[in-house]
Parts: sequence; C-alpha cells; structure tokens
Amino acid sequence: MATPEKEKELIAALQDAVIHYKVADAKKIAEEAVKAGADAYTMTMEGLAGGMETVSEKFDNHEYFVPETLLCAKALYSALDVLKPHIKTAEGQAKGQVVLGVMQGDVHDLGKNLIKAIFESAGWTVHDLGRDVPIQKFVEEQLRTDSDIVMLSAMMTTSMVGMKKLIPMIKEKNPKVQIMIGGAPISEKTVEEYGADSTADNAPNALREAMEMLEQLRKGMPTG
Repeated sequence: MATPEKEKELIAALQDAVIHYKVADAKKIAEEAVKAGADAYTMTMEGLAGGMETVSEKFDNHEYFVPETLLCAKALYSALDVLKPHIKTAEGQAKGQVVLGVMQGDVHDLGKNLIKAIFESAGWTVHDLGRDVPIQKFVEEQLRTDSDIVMLSAMMTTSMVGMKKLIPMIKEKNPKVQIMIGGAPISEKTVEEYGADSTADNAPNALREAMEMLEQLRKGMPTG
C-alpha cells in the first residue's frame, strides 16, 4: 500500500507525463504506481484526468493545438492500459450504460475520448458512436442498448444546435433516459433551453453527475 506522500508524488508525475506528452514515462509511472500498491482509480482520476484538464485549458488558450493534444491523449492511454486492470470500483457504486458521441458536423472528440476512458475505468459500459454522428444514430443506439444516459458533445455552436432537435426525439422514445450535454459552447442555460438533464465541465465531474443520475433512476426518483 503506497503512503499518501507516495501517492501524491505519483499523481504529480502522471499529470506531468500527460501534460508534456511523455508517452513512455506515463506508462513507466503507471507501472511504478501498481507496484507501489497505489490506488489505480485515484491515479486515473487525479493523475491522468487531472493532467488532461490542464491540457484542455492549454488547448482553449491556444497554447496547445491538435498535434499536442493527440500526443497528450496517447500518453494518457499508455498509462490507462496499465492501470485499468487494477481499478476496483466501490461495492454498490452505481454503474450503468451510456451512449456517447460527438454531434453531426463536429469532429472535436478529445473531450469525448477522455470521458470514455474515465467512465470505462469506473466500470461503466460505454457505447461510443464516435464523432460527426447523425442525429438518428443516437436515438437508434439508445433503443438498441437501453442505456441509462445519452451524452452529447459539441465544440461548435453550429453543431450544438442539432441537440435541440435530437433531445426531444430521444425523450419521445424513452422518457426515462437521462441526457447530459457538454462542450465549450454549452452552459446551464443551454441545458434548460434544450430540455437536457445535465451538463459537466470536465470528465470527472461528468462521472460524478452521471452516478447521481443513475442512483436516482434506480430509486425511481425524478432527476434534474
């Protein structure tokens, strides 16, 4: 079992490896974390996801561009491949199914890919439709999988408007399904205006929000 000091050191090292796209280092640090008995879930959420939050900020501030962010994601996945088999989710913790995709006309999938990694790490089943997804495909996939939550991502205002048409289509087929929307142009006002149930500004928050939604669904309580 790693000491709290050792865990802090490993978290900082993983963040650094992701932020500075050190692919080999990220894998090596993850292996060290496993050997030291550090909690793999904490390493993933605070180390890898924490590092990607900084990467997202750098991308938003035009310090990083697509090539850098792709390399950062590569570093994240090299470490995640090592950590994932060692992640133990808490007994009784809500684990469900989610349909995930980037709206039609949009190919920005870095945030979507990070959310997929985090949710899979937490034991969820993720049905990833990819990017530039036609509206009807989301409806069909939710019905096919009977997923609890549909997560829609858009990084551009032009692709975001499709959500307004899509959300009622999903709700009409299954009124109980929860819809979370995310991306740079999304706000709480958008959630209300489009009839969605929630939004989140990063992957760890999306997971926390989704777990709450799922708990409420399982209890038969109203959400939102």
